Amino acid sequence: MNTLNIDKIRADFPILDQDVNGKKLVYFDNAATTQKPNVVIDAVSNYYKGYNSNIHRGIHHLAEKATSAFELSRTTIKDFINAESTDEVIFTYGTTDGINLVAQTYGRSFLTEGDEIIISTMEHHSNIVPWQMLCEEKGCVLKVIPINDDGDILFDEYKKLLSEKTKIVSVVYASNALGTVNPIAEIIEEAHKVGAVTLVDAAQAMSHIDIDVQALDVDFLCFSAHKLYGPTGMGALYGKRELLDKMPPWRGGGEMIKDVTFEKTTYNELPYKFEAGTPNIADVIGITTAIEYVNTLGKKNIADYENELLEYATERFEAISGLKIIGKAKEKVSVLSFVMDGIHPQDIGVLLDQQGIAIRTGHHCTQPLMQRLGLVGTSRASFAVYNTKEEIDRMVEGIEKAKRFLL
Repeated sequence: MNTLNIDKIRADFPILDQDVNGKKLVYFDNAATTQKPNVVIDAVSNYYKGYNSNIHRGIHHLAEKATSAFELSRTTIKDFINAESTDEVIFTYGTTDGINLVAQTYGRSFLTEGDEIIISTMEHHSNIVPWQMLCEEKGCVLKVIPINDDGDILFDEYKKLLSEKTKIVSVVYASNALGTVNPIAEIIEEAHKVGAVTLVDAAQAMSHIDIDVQALDVDFLCFSAHKLYGPTGMGALYGKRELLDKMPPWRGGGEMIKDVTFEKTTYNELPYKFEAGTPNIADVIGITTAIEYVNTLGKKNIADYENELLEYATERFEAISGLKIIGKAKEKVSVLSFVMDGIHPQDIGVLLDQQGIAIRTGHHCTQPLMQRLGLVGTSRASFAVYNTKEEIDRMVEGIEKAKRFLL
């Protein structure tokens, strides 16, 4: 039973109040990026209007105010994911940046020829390519967990891949292309049995699932603010302190240093040794407000409502002749991918856009997954807390109209 006031929530998001191609906008591309509430927009704007300044090293009023707001975001994220310390929260440009940081620091430092890295078939390119690059450089071996036709990981096959050679297991929490929620706690537990370090891509999961990094016992976890009703170009990497301490910096420059001479440089303490240069201050500040917004609504309330939308959309879609839903995992976030007999996914997207309905089409940066499923791509509708069943009805009508036009 939905307890949220959806009309009030929709009023928080100014972008929704517009027409596209003469029709009221329906925004179903939330897996790519969520829209931003007024409070987040105001938080970013207020920084630039009221206390724009560089952080940490200034002693004047604006610098101190900006530094305080910047570091409050670190504390907010720590509490949101239940990290042990703010030292374990590293600001990044997003999930992709976080994965690359781990690959280029931990991976390059501690993996050697013949070591193995395990990922899954459903990974986003950002959790494939950095490991491929590391394998090419270090002579490591990349292994892939298979999935079934519904989009669930074959867990027994995963356990067979594990060995004393396994050094890193890096898996997505929730698939951006299928919506599949993976059994992350169990994946981590099995990896630790062979001494492997784990990384979780939580980009899609963060706005849908309560995440407790200590309960999961995950070694690294990264996410992007822009999929959590926050700004683009900002995210965070969580890492266990004992791992971050022994990892070398990735980027060199200001802030990540303690002392510099021409002969030798000593590096700053955690978390700053991984945060070279002037950061994305305004958007780091914005994530505090985004998380506060989510906390005010209640993540469970959000997830329950989005699941209600997913169930409704699934039922409506299954009644459409010629439509096939791609991804029927036992547990999903609010992502619904589909294909239509005789119609290219891009054509569906174009015709829905003409009716003011925004969806995503293509391979969703998961080309190996599409190859496994024998598809060139899918059409994908993804739902957020501000969406409605009436909007889903409009999409169903739009698909039927597209069928009549194209077939």
